[in-house]
Amino acid sequence: MLGYVIEAARTATDARPLVVVSPDPATVQEAFAEVADFAVQAEPLGTADAVVAALAALPADVAEALVVYGDVPLLETGLLEALLDAHRTAGAVLSLVSVVTIDPGLLGRLVRDEAGEVERIVEARDASEDELEIDEINAGIYAFEVAWLRRRIGDLHPSPATGELYLTELVALARAEGHPIASVEVGDDGTLLGINDRAQLADATYRMRERINERHLLNGVTMLDPSTAWVDADVVLAPDVTLEPNVILRGRTTIGEGTTIGSGSQLVDTTVGRGCRIWASVLESSQVEDDVSIGPFAHLRPGSSIGTGARLGNYAEVKNSRLEAGVQQHHMSYLGDAHVGARANIGAGTITANYDGTHKNRTTIGEGAFVGVDTMLVAPVEIGAGAKTGAGAVVTHDVPPGRLAFGVPARIREPRPPGEPGPPEAGSEA
Repeated sequence: MLGYVIEAARTATDARPLVVVSPDPATVQEAFAEVADFAVQAEPLGTADAVVAALAALPADVAEALVVYGDVPLLETGLLEALLDAHRTAGAVLSLVSVVTIDPGLLGRLVRDEAGEVERIVEARDASEDELEIDEINAGIYAFEVAWLRRRIGDLHPSPATGELYLTELVALARAEGHPIASVEVGDDGTLLGINDRAQLADATYRMRERINERHLLNGVTMLDPSTAWVDADVVLAPDVTLEPNVILRGRTTIGEGTTIGSGSQLVDTTVGRGCRIWASVLESSQVEDDVSIGPFAHLRPGSSIGTGARLGNYAEVKNSRLEAGVQQHHMSYLGDAHVGARANIGAGTITANYDGTHKNRTTIGEGAFVGVDTMLVAPVEIGAGAKTGAGAVVTHDVPPGRLAFGVPARIREPRPPGEPGPPEAGSEA
């Protein structure tokens, strides 16, 4: 929730936001340390007390400030920019956003004078019956002249109903001094409602997902069923990307032009190039170059890098490995902590035994190598360029370029020419 608010505020002001947090803010500070500064509110004594905490941390040379709640993720930059424009045009010390609604609920009402100017704000718990009939509410979004705010914030009185300090009392103080108060009215579309329970969180999540998907659709992305496409805010999709139903794209994922992400796929913090096809697979913190086919039911674990034109098929798993251009890994196999040369073939059932119980060890497979089905590569081990392994081989030592390893444990010989009859000859252990 807070991330969206921080981004909207930062974009509107071109300044680093200041976030007011509770005395136990470690999680929030860790999450947003790179994009925001922090002030601590020792006790939850109302919005005005939170602003007091912020002013203590605000640099002395700041002339104006926006104040917004941290639980309104649907807040848009354009509204904050409009509020700042109205504030500056009016020469106001205080400006605010209001919403006309058919259901004011427990929110503060805006009281206007006969000329239609904002006179004061009354909290629902302190309002009279007549005031409760007012349908214009305070959205809790303000612009302030900071010098005036510093001077008057100490003049607020605790609410007789709750004992809290309400920022809304500043409206009456500004009017009493004869200052104009600018306001920006918006429709009641639910975008400025705060989140207080899981039902409101689910509603905001749905609305945000619609907003994100619409932006991509207008940018040339195809979504066969937008209602099932879950795309995080930081995901980058090029034009002509296609998302099939039930796709999840998380974190800082980037998808190149002409790529199709097939049904059932989930990508997290992964970059995929142009013209790829990802189908019913999971990709985590990995890099995929152009014209790659992955899936169905493949898994790229963190640190994987797949070269141009590679093909990974059913139940192919890769972890912390580089597969160069044109590698074929079509069927049930595991490559961990490995480097696989260009155009190498990885047979079904191939396993890199990369963990010896204490350390993770590397496997190197040379360019154009042919790894036969059910091969066990016991790392550390190197298969030379153009080398081959026979079906079911357990390779415990390096295989020289162009040679054949077969058996358990594997032995070395020259590969037979295609079609030559007879069993392989015995050779030295490998």
